[in-house]
Amino acid sequence: MSSFDIIDPAFGSFVLHNAPLKRLATGFDWAEGPVWFGDHSALLFSDIPNNRIVRWSEEGLTTFRAQANYSNGHTRDAQGRLISCEHGTRSVTRTEWDGSVTTLASSYQGKRLNSPNDVIVAKDGAIWFTDPHYGIMTDYEGFKGAEELPCSVYRLDPDGTLQAMITDMACPNGLCFSPDESRLYVADTGRQFTQDPQHIMVFDMVQNRPKKGRIFHKVNAGWSDGMRMDSDGNLWSSAADGVHCIAPDGHLMGKVLVPEVVSNICFGGRAKNRLFITATTSLYSVILNRQGLQRP
Repeated sequence: MSSFDIIDPAFGSFVLHNAPLKRLATGFDWAEGPVWFGDHSALLFSDIPNNRIVRWSEEGLTTFRAQANYSNGHTRDAQGRLISCEHGTRSVTRTEWDGSVTTLASSYQGKRLNSPNDVIVAKDGAIWFTDPHYGIMTDYEGFKGAEELPCSVYRLDPDGTLQAMITDMACPNGLCFSPDESRLYVADTGRQFTQDPQHIMVFDMVQNRPKKGRIFHKVNAGWSDGMRMDSDGNLWSSAADGVHCIAPDGHLMGKVLVPEVVSNICFGGRAKNRLFITATTSLYSVILNRQGLQRP
């Protein structure tokens, strides 16, 4: 069975038919938030219900952090430090080089954040993250809590200033920038996964603020959760049947077919052309003829 569904013939040049999808590890309860550390040739990702961050390399699996505050999405800042969204503390944190953890954001205008979900870092060092309510809807270790703020997209500037940038989405989830940062893409998974809206929004960036939000694409299998961009501006999004590749104009080009519901993705590997996929209980990867956009 092929690992790919080619819808637009151009997608055929993106994939390598002699490099099929590989399952690298399994046995997780809900794998999420992959981030590549090229300087260590390793991948970190969350196993949320088991409250841990796992480290994968070609040598095997190890536990990076056993008590991870039910972390979800991760990225790296310009200094290479790990930035994490923690459901358990309702915060965004940074892991310092000595292993200590610094809280970067946990409240806005005197109210607690809901449950930061996914995170990216812009070229100017600002940290952008989504804050839906999914984490506080789940009773992990008794920290289920009340929703104090609208589900929003935030920007945390290098000086520590936190601003709510998008406040009118039902449940903002995955997010990423276009290569030139002229566009911001945000998945809206709705109040529940079984209801609309479930689509990817795109916003024009005007003076570092998102404007003119509009529907970019609606995933035709399940919903879009985590997503990343390749260097040519194609958007790669998680979905129920795999990873969907969406052209800059919003049309579906093709799919990497995965036998489990995909939660999130990232590009990595020495050539930046290895797509790592967290999908329900497993970690997968596939080599592509396409280079992922690396930011920072």
